[in-house]
Amino acid sequence: MYCSVSQQNCCAMVPPTPPNPNPIPIPNPNSDVEIGFDSDIEALIANFFEEHPNPQLPDTTHKRPSDANDDAVSLKRGRITIATDAAIQNPIPPLSDQTQRNRPLFEIDFLSNALRHAQSDESQSQSESESDDEAFIPWYDYMRNRTMERFRRAAKESATRYARFSDGPGQSSLAVAPPEIGDSAGPFSVALKAIRERAAKKGWDAWVFKRGGEKKRTSVPSLQELCLGILADNADAMVSLEGVPDELRHKLCKLLCDSRKMNSRFLELLLSGSPTEIRLKDCSWLTEEQFAQSFQMCDTSRLEVLQLDQCGRCIPDYALLGTLKESPRWLSRLTSLSLSGACRLSDKGLQVLVSSAPQLRSINLSQCSLLTSASLDILANSLGSLLKELYLDDCLIIDAAQIVPALKKLEHLEVLSLAGIQTVSDEFIKEYIVASGHNMKELVLKDCEKLTDASIKVIAEHCPGLCALDLICLDKLTDLSIGYLANSCRTLRTLKLCRNPFSDEAIAAFLEITGGSLKELSLNNIKKVDHQTTLSLARHAKNLHTLDLSWCRNLTDNELGFIVDNCLSLRLLKLFGCSLVTDVFLHGHSNPEIQILGLKMSPLLQNLKVSDPLQGPLRYSSVSVDN
Repeated sequence: MYCSVSQQNCCAMVPPTPPNPNPIPIPNPNSDVEIGFDSDIEALIANFFEEHPNPQLPDTTHKRPSDANDDAVSLKRGRITIATDAAIQNPIPPLSDQTQRNRPLFEIDFLSNALRHAQSDESQSQSESESDDEAFIPWYDYMRNRTMERFRRAAKESATRYARFSDGPGQSSLAVAPPEIGDSAGPFSVALKAIRERAAKKGWDAWVFKRGGEKKRTSVPSLQELCLGILADNADAMVSLEGVPDELRHKLCKLLCDSRKMNSRFLELLLSGSPTEIRLKDCSWLTEEQFAQSFQMCDTSRLEVLQLDQCGRCIPDYALLGTLKESPRWLSRLTSLSLSGACRLSDKGLQVLVSSAPQLRSINLSQCSLLTSASLDILANSLGSLLKELYLDDCLIIDAAQIVPALKKLEHLEVLSLAGIQTVSDEFIKEYIVASGHNMKELVLKDCEKLTDASIKVIAEHCPGLCALDLICLDKLTDLSIGYLANSCRTLRTLKLCRNPFSDEAIAAFLEITGGSLKELSLNNIKKVDHQTTLSLARHAKNLHTLDLSWCRNLTDNELGFIVDNCLSLRLLKLFGCSLVTDVFLHGHSNPEIQILGLKMSPLLQNLKVSDPLQGPLRYSSVSVDN
């Protein structure tokens, strides 16, 4: 029990208790019953009831009177002992020592003892000289304060694991302290302050709907497209591809793969003669026997580009060994090789393949799930001074920390794609990019979830010639990353920022600085994209060719129309999931050349990225192969 009133008020509220006419007498120390041990309790009780056959028990609503040595009212540590007026006038005489030792057990103050025991921990922490008149803290308040303090202590310890500026357990040692974005000096800070001032004014530029505006150009297929469609429908009747240029061969192969009409007979037509390029984006239909039979009879002395994607069924190690055993330099002039999805290719098969292509400059090994970190040693030892493009997307067995020495041996590497490799970390980026970033033209880090702003800072500072950067699904990035790119990467042509928590103001400030150089921009599923990004796109992204605004659900007809009417170079706009788009925008914009994907009834295959038929073997360099 606890009392929050003063001593005088407490006594005043308790009415005086009349003396008990038949109080329970204190046992006579001279009686025949000897008290002093627990075994004598039964004898004590029997003796009491023999002397008092009808005892009247005391009123239990009040505590027993205190001893003569106690104060009339004692308020200390929550124990309340109240003495009535009658007890004060007629105090019980002091008991002898023997009597005090032999008191009946039912007169013990159990509540006070329990409270004193519960408060023993608190008593030890306080000074023994504490005065009785100090302010008393109730027990439940004390326990609540101690619990809150424990939670605060645990929160401070846990915060080190989540804050980016701390080196707590499991945290990267490269984590960057998150300063205020607009405080540092630089072009990005200046642009960001201007964007914020513009946003504060709220003077939106309204898009003007052009009712009956420019007549949209009707999409009429060219004569070449009509002819290729007819050839694809009648591919089984074709007897030769001699004299057909590589560009038309690529388009015809794409049509056949999309319609699932590619077969071994057409492959023989492609391999007939002495081809220079073979591009098949889907080889899932090809068997081991068909692969061996077709390529053993093929003259590959002039072959420079070989694309056999989704070839997991037809290229195991033993099929390569059987095909290449009679011609050790089977691919002597090959410069670009793509075996994406070769899930049966191991390090041993890669060793055989690389030894047969000594002039290889570009290799795509994406989704080759059997390759290990040893495959990078194979490439580095065989192609260290030649390889310029390397794609290792979703090679899950490869440990990024183990391949750094091998990557450093690739002296002229320009394109590195590590999408989906979860071991890519800030430490890996720092160790490799600081040493070899000066040659980097394209870097793909999609789904490398461990990366933070520290990695983007290293990339921006050590990759001055970077042209393409893929940062899709990196949810640990903040607006700091946008600032690093804006201040340092002025040569970016392609930037993908899908599914990242960037703000509308930061993206707008980035476009104010580098928007004029961008050709392709993806803001897919960046939920904060809004009016400020729209204004910066319309004013500064004049050379933009491809724009992806899918799932940016804040954009309405007004924003989209403003972008399309001002970005006159825009040819492809993706609007998947933009539920606020209406016919007002579709029939009111003035860009007749633009193609809009993602609307109802639009063909989905047009959204798939395919290789450009006019593109050479390498994306950023020309190739001269020695005879």
